[in-house]
Amino acid sequence: MKRRRMIYEGKAKILYEGPEAGTIVQYFKDDTTAFDATKKAVIEGKGVLNNRISEYLFGQLGAIGVPTHFIKRLNMREQLVKEVEIVPLEVVMRNVAAGSLAKRLGLTEGTPLPRSIIEYYYKNDSLHDPWVSEEHITAFGWASPQDLDDMVNLTIRINDFLTGLFLGVGIKLVDFKLEFGRLWENDYMRIVLADEISPDCCRLWDAVTNDKMDKDRFRRDMGGMMEAYSEVARRLGIMPESGQSEMKGPKLVQ
Repeated sequence: MKRRRMIYEGKAKILYEGPEAGTIVQYFKDDTTAFDATKKAVIEGKGVLNNRISEYLFGQLGAIGVPTHFIKRLNMREQLVKEVEIVPLEVVMRNVAAGSLAKRLGLTEGTPLPRSIIEYYYKNDSLHDPWVSEEHITAFGWASPQDLDDMVNLTIRINDFLTGLFLGVGIKLVDFKLEFGRLWENDYMRIVLADEISPDCCRLWDAVTNDKMDKDRFRRDMGGMMEAYSEVARRLGIMPESGQSEMKGPKLVQ
């Protein structure tokens, strides 16, 4: 078998050269990190769950016309995606006070915000992904004003859809992080949703109890991270298909 060429390895995923020009294979790892990777662990089966959850959410967004890099899931841990030029920004949508926002502004965690708020963070590990403004973004050329307009419009649309989707299965979408890429088709470029959407990059709380169903269980040493991720998948209706799973405990298989 021909050995695949690795393009990039991040904290949670590995990117490989795809089978055709303009494609990439995105591999979901079990590695789990927090606080700029100063806290690390390997949570067996996490990559399998994130692959399935992200596949489902990207599929649902694609069905309502949100442009994405997603093509198809290849197996339990891999997706085939379109090659894009990643915009070096994390776009964070906040619906409820939590995490760094609550800490920075002295807000009680769980307080509903007056309205949903979009924040931008510059993707740079050595600088700890600092918060930046639209002025920073356009001045340094990380994105054009048109790019920003497209990303904001897509983020608002994604938030509206996912808020309703999760609420329908008893989950509160507190906040989430998105990444976008530039998809080049000949001389034409458009902004598309990239990376992943999973409990690794969303805050998801039970709508009744406010129990955390996301990566905060790892950040705060709460335990039960895999059980929480599995419960998210169960509520979304991502059911086992057939064959053996790599996971122990609650099982989700290809």
